[in-house]
Amino acid sequence: MQKRDRLSVMMLNAPFLKRYSRGQRNPGVTRSDTMYYPYWMAYATGAVEQAGFNCKFIDAPGEGYEYPEVETMITEFAPDLIVMDTTTPSIYNDIEVLDRLKAKFPQTKFCMVGTHATGVVEETFAFAPNLECIARGEYDYTVRDLAFALENKTPYAQIPGISYRENGSIAHNPDRPFIANLDELPFVSDVYKRHLNIYNYFNPDCLYPNITLLSGRGCPYKCSFCLFVHTLSGARTRFRSVENVLEEMVHIQKIHPEAQAFFFEDDLFTLNEKRCVEMCEGMIKRGIKLQWNANARAKLSYETMKVMKRAGCHALCVGFESGNQDILDAYGKKISVDDYYQFAKNAHRAGIKFHGAFIVGGPGENRPKMMNTLRMAKKIKPDTAQFYPLMVYPGTPEYTRMQELGLLVTTDYHQWLTKDGLHNCIIRTEDCSPEDLIRFCDYARRSFYLRPSYIAYKGWQGLFDIQERRRTIKAFRVFVKHLFRSSV
Repeated sequence: MQKRDRLSVMMLNAPFLKRYSRGQRNPGVTRSDTMYYPYWMAYATGAVEQAGFNCKFIDAPGEGYEYPEVETMITEFAPDLIVMDTTTPSIYNDIEVLDRLKAKFPQTKFCMVGTHATGVVEETFAFAPNLECIARGEYDYTVRDLAFALENKTPYAQIPGISYRENGSIAHNPDRPFIANLDELPFVSDVYKRHLNIYNYFNPDCLYPNITLLSGRGCPYKCSFCLFVHTLSGARTRFRSVENVLEEMVHIQKIHPEAQAFFFEDDLFTLNEKRCVEMCEGMIKRGIKLQWNANARAKLSYETMKVMKRAGCHALCVGFESGNQDILDAYGKKISVDDYYQFAKNAHRAGIKFHGAFIVGGPGENRPKMMNTLRMAKKIKPDTAQFYPLMVYPGTPEYTRMQELGLLVTTDYHQWLTKDGLHNCIIRTEDCSPEDLIRFCDYARRSFYLRPSYIAYKGWQGLFDIQERRRTIKAFRVFVKHLFRSSV
């Protein structure tokens, strides 16, 4: 029975397309059935619960809920405040859901959070006349303080990081400082236990099911296309203490015995190699048995990788993006192509798998440069790879650059996805249309995965590793349908 002595808050990942993954940096439906945890909302849910409010978290795409089911659950919970996540491809749908709920629950207050609402605040208010406020940027404590303000009937003007309607106009409070001490936040794994089903989430590069968590936020490299750094996590890196992370890992093994792995969704888990080694040595000392994956920068020493492997590192997710130095420099990645080859050599030597993310359509891109990227992808031999046209989102420098150069072919957010929910191409280059970029990515995908050497490698790998075989089969069942089908 829900307590009624405190304000009630509904955290809502709204219904949209089946298996639509709002929680990833490029939100959409994927060819490999990837479904990210809605971990930004989950951390904020923990902050709201920590403050003592009644809270319910609904991940409609994860559960497969349609709008009528969500409306029924909201009717039963009767929230005073509904907080909705937003992404660019889903924003029109998100606003439609908000409008329908506001008509049904006129006394309830509505707040939007997330990448799109943060990236274009004024536009979002213009599109959503029933929206009361937006919690910009890193919103854990902003949503919490909004709940306090509603409960105590105090003005919104006292809440950092919020934009809101006031007397017919939009008021913008000063930005909220980023959370300096991330140890203050509750364990996200407890939020998953109370509100989510971990079997709903799948990452093809990680053993299934996994638990996704953050050991830090922020990235100093500020790549021009990076959605999270420019809207949510920021450039100033903040780490949880090693002890706090290790405590949660031990805790997860107790409360989620079904979990097979951890996934560290930090912008860059390996940014501080000394801390990374300390974390790994702590995992070994504490006897943590589960394997783990993490996001990494392609500049990591062999010595650190050796310790990571001993601590259970299964694979790393690496954004290589391009095999062309001029494009990497234009993105602001502050890394060299030579670093990529050295990283791959170190990883193969240490026995750590890695997933490679490659994008085409960047600054100065042309057909020969796209082929350079494909050749590099084959040479460095990632365990898995993805090839996509560059996706740009409001709030990022790359989106602004594309607009200014006239290379953004549409500003209709419906066009960010295909009718199946897959990523669409909404940019062009000087010598390639959107369709050309998509065709190249289809070609690159087939060229990479249908090599006899790659097929033999995966077959040999699965022969001796039953977990790896299961993971590969689960991803391939969905992926194979797209491998032989043109995307245009």
